Amino acid sequence: MVLHFQRVAHRGGSHLAPENTLAAFRNALNWPIEAIELDVHMSRDGHIVVLHDSTIDRLTGCEGNILDLDFADLRSLNAAAHFPGSWSEPQQIPTLREVLEVAKGRVQVHIEIKLSQRDGVYGRYPHLAETVANEIRAADMLRQVLIISFDWGILPLVKSLEPVLQTGMLVSYEAWNSQASPTFDPLIEQALLLKCDWININQKLFTANMVTMAHERGLKLGLWTVNTLEELRNFASAGVDSLTTDRPDLFSEIK
Repeated sequence: MVLHFQRVAHRGGSHLAPENTLAAFRNALNWPIEAIELDVHMSRDGHIVVLHDSTIDRLTGCEGNILDLDFADLRSLNAAAHFPGSWSEPQQIPTLREVLEVAKGRVQVHIEIKLSQRDGVYGRYPHLAETVANEIRAADMLRQVLIISFDWGILPLVKSLEPVLQTGMLVSYEAWNSQASPTFDPLIEQALLLKCDWININQKLFTANMVTMAHERGLKLGLWTVNTLEELRNFASAGVDSLTTDRPDLFSEIK
């Protein structure tokens, strides 16, 4: 049986190369994938940078909050500084435009719009959604991108800026448990209200009936982050629409 699902390299495949770097995204293209996933923040001076955390501490060997750092500061850092086993060449924190250039005409791009964070307080970067939409439009990739976020309220804004862009809710344990009734039905209703195309959930929340429930309402269902071959095969057989992994090399074992 041929399994049909979108194969997504999480942060470019963060177990194989330094996450969210051009090296990772280029490496991901060596494997049988249909999409790369990345995270975007905004520098203090208004540049979109591809990085998962709200601080630079974990990856670069330096300290600081993106809210306090200009683009030049961020570009001076080595995003591969703490990659396990070391990485042969330093890697800059890339811009969204640079990653879009790597992916254009080759794979889909899942862009996670991140919130800023300081001292446990979350916020939105000013005009981040508008700037992301402008970059995608300038790259002529509107039909090649999916915008995802845990900040569900930003997804209707994305749709209003560019109705062609697909959007998807990211659903964590916290979001699931915060519902008055922690079941899948309210999430479907929320996704439809927000005019989303996808629901992307933590794989540990998955139950087999979710696929049919989503499809019956015209939604697609994706799971993250799935890092073993057995789990990838099982979820693919269950009929989900996408699987996101840090190990895109494992897709070579799934037919």
